[in-house]
Amino acid sequence: MFLLNRGKAIVLSCASISQASYYTTAKRLDENYTHFGYKTVKTEEKAGRVLDVFSSVASKYDMMNDVMSGGLHRLWKDRMIQKLNPDNKAVLLDCAGGTGDIAFRFVNYVERQHSQFTDHPNVTVCDINNDILEVGKSRALERGVSLNWVCSNAEELPFPDQSFTCYTIAFGIRNCTNISKVLQEAYRVLRPGGRFVCLEFSHVSNPILSKIYDTYSFQVIPVMGEVIAGDWNSYQYLVESIRKFPAADEFKQMISNVGFKVVAYEPLTFGTCAIHSGFRLK
Repeated sequence: MFLLNRGKAIVLSCASISQASYYTTAKRLDENYTHFGYKTVKTEEKAGRVLDVFSSVASKYDMMNDVMSGGLHRLWKDRMIQKLNPDNKAVLLDCAGGTGDIAFRFVNYVERQHSQFTDHPNVTVCDINNDILEVGKSRALERGVSLNWVCSNAEELPFPDQSFTCYTIAFGIRNCTNISKVLQEAYRVLRPGGRFVCLEFSHVSNPILSKIYDTYSFQVIPVMGEVIAGDWNSYQYLVESIRKFPAADEFKQMISNVGFKVVAYEPLTFGTCAIHSGFRLK
């Protein structure tokens, strides 16, 4: 997911700011305020703003992912499921998974690896945005795949404790108002031995590649959003939100802080994104 803010001067100046500054300025706001891209908004306003963003891009969301990443997001998501390596008894909660990309991969992987079993995997897709969920439901109907669909905030999940063996969230946690609450809820709904896996944008450490990546993000992606989806502002926000997300080592510590063990991450494509994982052991 990506997004941006109209205005040539803003776009050009953003591309010139060092990536390190994006991350250091992302922290330490009063609890009554939070970041919405580079804007500071009241905490209670962010969820509504995010809802508006993804309602706006819902119909073009999958197409834009292909265009913006050159199809790489498909490989990243495949790697995420390979790393999870679910078995036929896995019970998945996929948060922020409205269009079904991760859920469909999960089902395909389990059925391919365990073709001797006839039961379909138990998968629940959860997203705060009903427009995105409707896109996912349509895709599931076309594919003949049966999934559970729940419209809910990842910070307050409507599931009992220890309901799932796997929890995934791909390119969604950075859009949540309180990341720590999301992680706490993930821990709560996982059974002992359950696994948390998160695919999210990270930061490119190589300074030359970082400059190229920033230029592409701030000067190309919003234009694509305008031309293809008719929505510059949403893609301005999404690009900014990537820069506000914690660096990989900091996010790893946040995952550990809520109780997950054996926490690790795997950078992908020069650090453009990373797969973080951890286990609930008790």
